[in-house]
Amino acid sequence: MVVMGSSEWHWDERYREREKVWSGEPNRVLVEEVAGVEAGTALELGCGEGADAVWLARQGWRVTATDISSVALERAGQHAREAGVEVDFQRHDLAESFPEGRYDLVTAMFFHSFVDIPREEILRKAAGAVAPGGRLLIVGHAGYPSWHEGERHEHEVDFPTPAQVVEELHLSDGWEVLVAEEHMKEVFRPDGGKGTRHDSTVLVRRSPS
Repeated sequence: MVVMGSSEWHWDERYREREKVWSGEPNRVLVEEVAGVEAGTALELGCGEGADAVWLARQGWRVTATDISSVALERAGQHAREAGVEVDFQRHDLAESFPEGRYDLVTAMFFHSFVDIPREEILRKAAGAVAPGGRLLIVGHAGYPSWHEGERHEHEVDFPTPAQVVEELHLSDGWEVLVAEEHMKEVFRPDGGKGTRHDSTVLVRRSPS
């Protein structure tokens, strides 16, 4: 049973609002940071409608992808079938359960929520799921978009800096920070005009031994 007001209910309702919530294209930063990396096993946290998972599978990765929303996972599965690739889609409330195993690549793309989640704890579990020599890629917003700057929001979302993300991972010796930076991109506003967003990228690599 899905409890009204729960994280699962919130995201299921979000996806039911429209037949297609996201663009269907892989995230640009994922493509930039992973293209050229030898394919292995990959875990995606919060896969949504599956664009990143499908792209990874097309590059030869053996992908496990999770989301809390059954509605999103159904669409993601259809996307994978249409693309002719296999992805192991799993439903997880990551505050309560986490996929088993270790992976050569773990990704958390725009892992934000207006419903409270233990984000830092989940991302530390993500680091723990990285195999020796593997990478953890965390991409997120660094603030509200230009057309919302300065506004008050009913549900405030924390947008940590790249340095804060690295600190909150509590990494031990044997990790290398490859990328920890903010970057701006032009996006379309809801009214069709142009605006800007600041995003952040953190990419860390575990020592092979």
